[in-house]
Amino acid sequence: MTSETVSGFCDPRFAEVREEFERNFAERGELGAGVALYVDGTPVVDLWGGVVAPAGAPWERDTLTVVFSSTKGMAAAAMHVLIDRGVIDVEAPVARYWPEFAAHGKAGITVGMVMAHQAGLPVWTEPLPEGALLDWDLAAGALARQATLWEPGTAHGYHGLTLGFLEGEIVRRADGRSIGTVLREEIAGPLGADVWIGLPEAEEARVAEVILMDSFAPNSAMGRKLLAEPDWIGQRMLDNAGGFVTPARINSRAAHAAEVPAVGGVANARGLARLYAPLSLDGAIDGVRLVRPGALAGMRTTRAASAVDLMLRLPTTFTLGFSKTWGARALGPGEHVILGEHAFGTPGMGGSLGFADGEARLSFGYVMNRHGGGVGLNDRGQSLVDAAYRALGYRSCEPGAWVR
Repeated sequence: MTSETVSGFCDPRFAEVREEFERNFAERGELGAGVALYVDGTPVVDLWGGVVAPAGAPWERDTLTVVFSSTKGMAAAAMHVLIDRGVIDVEAPVARYWPEFAAHGKAGITVGMVMAHQAGLPVWTEPLPEGALLDWDLAAGALARQATLWEPGTAHGYHGLTLGFLEGEIVRRADGRSIGTVLREEIAGPLGADVWIGLPEAEEARVAEVILMDSFAPNSAMGRKLLAEPDWIGQRMLDNAGGFVTPARINSRAAHAAEVPAVGGVANARGLARLYAPLSLDGAIDGVRLVRPGALAGMRTTRAASAVDLMLRLPTTFTLGFSKTWGARALGPGEHVILGEHAFGTPGMGGSLGFADGEARLSFGYVMNRHGGGVGLNDRGQSLVDAAYRALGYRSCEPGAWVR
């Protein structure tokens, strides 16, 4: 792909971001994608290119795609709006809002433990039927009935699929609305951010086809884990998901319409960057306040960190609902997310990303339809992040995070 076939605009200060975006198509196998940045609340990069499917139509300005775990940041933002308003207390037991959740010794699990991947409910332990994640009551009810896999609060492990149903049911019980409705009414609508948990049918024609990678192929990051540890529990995240993470399901109208708040969100890069823009400032932008300034501490402050995540077998770091910088470049593509040390957001399986950095006053969104391996960033997304930080005067990421 040449510069003439990448559309949009790029402030000259961020020319390296455009160069890396073009390289993604020319050298790194990008199919269709978009990248967007805000600095000081102002758009400075908004680029898109490629096609919506193999031999498909061009990727347009308003093209959307499923962003997998970048959805978690959208859901977390909705949670924090309600936390800031006093509707939800992060230190309260989940059972205060959802009494059935107390079954099998779970009465002491707090909302904060859930949001920081400490609840011990990273997978469903009862077999799920086909299409289970499209049935909210079935998926949430199964989590309420099961016991934990470790003592809550003593360790953390990535709740890759279950997190959204846990957070979403807390929201539904506490507020009366679904988490997708809160996102639409309190965040996306007021901001004009093109992000969705539960896509209306009128928007369906804009959705690009997702090209999944075989996550457990022998040469993939997760495949290598499985070879080294045949009983690795991480495999159960995808194996017992009611067939949700398959090409036929994830590209279906039913999946796009459903609220699957950990992995099923639909967005474009501009929408993610717009959502995070007020969170890179003081909680407000263009007259729209999402949260009070003090609420940002809960989003960026580490709540759980370990050199070995019990699920991913990687170093991970989580705040209340968001990820921080984690992993290391030496682990390889898909095994790390290298951001600024003050940044918070969420990567998505295959390589998408949205985040805010209050020190840099930067918000960032990147989406694509051809997946890379792992649950972190591959070379396509990481190259864009690196270029953005260099443009802002950051000089080194040797500590494991970008610093000035």
